[in-house]
Amino acid sequence: MTDTSAQIPAPTRLKELALGLAYAAMLHAATRLGLADALGDEPATLDELAAAVQADPPTLARLLRGLALDGVFAVTDDGRYTHTDLSRLLRSDAPTPMADMVLWAGAAWAWDAWPRLADAVRTGKPVVPDMYGKDFFTYLREDGGADASVFNRAMTQSSGQTSRAVAESLDVSGAKTLVDVGGGQGHLLRTLLERHPHLHGLLFDLPSVVAVADPELREGGSLAARTTIVPGDCLTGVSVEADVYVVKQVLKWDFDSSVRVLEHIRAAARPGARVVVVQNLIDDTPEPRYAAAMDLMLLLNVGGREHTLDEFQRLFERAGLKFAGVTRTRTSLRLIEAVV
Repeated sequence: MTDTSAQIPAPTRLKELALGLAYAAMLHAATRLGLADALGDEPATLDELAAAVQADPPTLARLLRGLALDGVFAVTDDGRYTHTDLSRLLRSDAPTPMADMVLWAGAAWAWDAWPRLADAVRTGKPVVPDMYGKDFFTYLREDGGADASVFNRAMTQSSGQTSRAVAESLDVSGAKTLVDVGGGQGHLLRTLLERHPHLHGLLFDLPSVVAVADPELREGGSLAARTTIVPGDCLTGVSVEADVYVVKQVLKWDFDSSVRVLEHIRAAARPGARVVVVQNLIDDTPEPRYAAAMDLMLLLNVGGREHTLDEFQRLFERAGLKFAGVTRTRTSLRLIEAVV
């Protein structure tokens, strides 16, 4: 899509921004209704779509009109509806599906939290603990319901989309062992092990997470002989020694918590071990608007943040690590490296 914001009069553009919540809600509603899966490869009439998703036809037309203005679905000259590059990403069979990311961005807690952004900016603290009387992940586990499942699926989707790009850019030629700290179900580790047959991998994450690790990494799986699964919490300690420590999309807490994780890694590692943080850099990203929004979303839920390169260098220095450079991937993620 072409960015036409420069041609839109300032008052109109400001009104659009003020109603940004409405555009997010349209996208969320379309995903919940299953519109993308209901629409096949051929154009469909309004009545056909409405019947497929059990919606009121005139009201569905209003939703589709709003979505089409941003290129999510399109209307043919004869009034039927068809897919666009954006709407196809919402299909369950999309090569890079994004429906769960959309549902996660519109989770119930987010609708409650965003109106309190001014409070978070004043205090520098998250609002979720005050909203629910518990930290964000405890809320998700105990009260999140469907949102907790959506969160897990969204994180899995995101990892699957970026793991190959990270594996392509990460040089492990001189390493024998690699641990994925906070590696979730092990999608990145599996990709690395498949790409590098000489490597032994360790998956380190919370017990409840590694209990449902990728089947190929667990007993009976094709990579089980080259995998060690270690339950643990990187905020309290990292009990594994390896040549390379990969920390992907984890260091998004407050500064002190991020330093603590790096200190735990340094304490466990032998001299010369590499620490590779895989994350977005807010000052070097092809997705600046997305990064800015995620930065504030992290503030609201866990009091976290995205980091600049300078901040990562200070994190490494505080943790007693030596900054060793940055490698770009073909995604927005960067490999920010340090040495023990």
